[in-house]
Amino acid sequence: MAERQFVVFKLGKEEYGIDIMNVKEIGPYKESTKIPNSPSFIEGIINYRGEVIPIINLKKRFKLKEKEIDGNTRIIVINLGEKQIGFIVDEASQTARLSDEDIDPTPDIVAGIDRRYITGVGKLDERLIILIDLEKVLTESERKEIENMDI
Repeated sequence: MAERQFVVFKLGKEEYGIDIMNVKEIGPYKESTKIPNSPSFIEGIINYRGEVIPIINLKKRFKLKEKEIDGNTRIIVINLGEKQIGFIVDEASQTARLSDEDIDPTPDIVAGIDRRYITGVGKLDERLIILIDLEKVLTESERKEIENMDI
């Protein structure tokens, strides 16, 4: 029985999990600098440890109702190919260990583009955690657009 560790974060009331191996760092929210003519879900860019990285608002990307930035808001930084990229989440407060038997496959009700990045549903006590692959949240053309941004 294999066990995997996930970083659990919130968008609104829903809990999501990403494989801890994909996470470079979780940091406090930083105001980003807007970039003209960028996709609407790109919040802007920040200086992250001397490197300029794009910041994606996951709520905008998932078309969820946005919430005010507060003291719980975090930026999760991952490696996306050669680039680092940050994702704004409402809260990222814990890690969870899930065994393979605690993870169900993506439900059939999830269709289309969502199915690409939802890898399953984790069951932790009475909670359901939507497991996603942040590397697949962006379409191929969106990834190229970010890679071609002059930053």
